[in-house]
Amino acid sequence: MKKIFAVAALALATLTASAERADSLKQAQVDFNNGHLDEVTQTRTLTGNVVLTRGTLLIKSDKAVMKETPEGYMLLTLTAEPGKVASFRQKRDGGPDLWTEGQAQRIEYDERTEVVKLFSNAVVKQLEGKRMTSEVTGPFISYDNRTEQANVHNDASGESKQGGGRSTIIIAPRRTAPAASATTPAGAGKQ
Repeated sequence: MKKIFAVAALALATLTASAERADSLKQAQVDFNNGHLDEVTQTRTLTGNVVLTRGTLLIKSDKAVMKETPEGYMLLTLTAEPGKVASFRQKRDGGPDLWTEGQAQRIEYDERTEVVKLFSNAVVKQLEGKRMTSEVTGPFISYDNRTEQANVHNDASGESKQGGGRSTIIIAPRRTAPAASATTPAGAGKQ
């Protein structure tokens, strides 16, 4: 049992490479079909093909509710229509072509705490270019960018429940097969 837990912990660790830090200081552009902007409460409710771009971050959903705190931090809730998903894609620090992709029925992000929560049919993938290096799926995934820790629970409420759903971790091998020997065996080629 301890070995299984260690493998699961290792797999979650592969999902923990940091999002590109420079993105948080860039301006965001949000395209949408309809919106209600309440400048008194600093709440923006956007609907219809919502696309948010901020640096390397790309977010897509059917609806987005954006709240800004007095200190300027963003609280973002993305929801998808039934049968669809909200999604994000962002470059990770640590290499030239490292990416994180995620999707779920609902996604919540708190910019102050740097915690992202994915509810219902949650999927988070780590990519090197187009090659998937790891993937976690489950009813609920919470990831803390600061501590680089993730929690996966068997219920979309964010808690584990008796008889709840199951989660899966897929880990791609990091090493490659050894190259074939290029040297000629002794005595070969003599006549």
